[in-house]
Amino acid sequence: MRLATIDTSGGLRLHVRGRSGYVDAAEATGEARFASLTGVLEGGAAALDALRGLASQEGTAYAERDLGPAVPSPRRILCLGVNYLEHALEGGRKAPTWPECFVRGADSVTAPYGDLVKPSLVERFDYEGELGVVIGSGGRYIPAAKAWDAVAGYVVINEGSCREWQRAATQWTPGKNFDGTLPIGPEVVTTDEVDVSDVQLTTRLNGEVMQSARTSQMIVSIPSAIEYLSSFTTLRPGDVIATGTPGGVGFARTPPVWLQPGDTIEVEIEGVGTIRNNVVAEAADLSDWPWHAPTPQSATL
Repeated sequence: MRLATIDTSGGLRLHVRGRSGYVDAAEATGEARFASLTGVLEGGAAALDALRGLASQEGTAYAERDLGPAVPSPRRILCLGVNYLEHALEGGRKAPTWPECFVRGADSVTAPYGDLVKPSLVERFDYEGELGVVIGSGGRYIPAAKAWDAVAGYVVINEGSCREWQRAATQWTPGKNFDGTLPIGPEVVTTDEVDVSDVQLTTRLNGEVMQSARTSQMIVSIPSAIEYLSSFTTLRPGDVIATGTPGGVGFARTPPVWLQPGDTIEVEIEGVGTIRNNVVAEAADLSDWPWHAPTPQSATL
């Protein structure tokens, strides 16, 4: 089953992809709580099962730009850094012996086909194609052997990274949390639709392949990530885990490649979908703003 959040005249509403177009989940079932992804996930497996029949119905056709973020308001996005060996090596690092983890907030999320706004305070705006894992039942102290039971589905992510702000200090939070720098979608693909243990991830910039890897190359697997993350925090329905990016990012190229207004950046994951965003400049007058782009440290992240 494929779940999309669509920007309708009534606001963002959850839809199920039908035989043609999309079916409004709340309208078709008469369940108001099914108007949002969170409402469904909080209902557990029974709520998801109640929607499965909608996949065989006729739906309404929507344009790509009508699709909102597949997970519109995640409580948080738990991100794994340096989770592919090639990415570690291109940044001058060894493979980590402990999972690298940081957190993004919901305001960094944006639509899968909308404009990707390059912040005015950022020159070194980078791309990171990633597989996202959407938590369903969640929980605490989830062993790897039972981790898949906690997963509702998968999404495609482009983790737009503002490198100056990421590298200005030892903490990554500023460079990873500019508003609207995390396109996510196009749909939440449920676990019964695709096995993501070994699928192809491809990132293209203006049609040129920049990243190409398979998810089986992750250093920390999805079950291990869920076990690790749930050891220190309770995973809740609708939380998202960003599983890290492979090699080929912009900062590691010679010369470096930074996203610029007019670019088109596309991330495709086999069996999950494709997101595509046009890069535009932020419309903000910051001539009197006291903060400027920081000078990056010599370390690469």
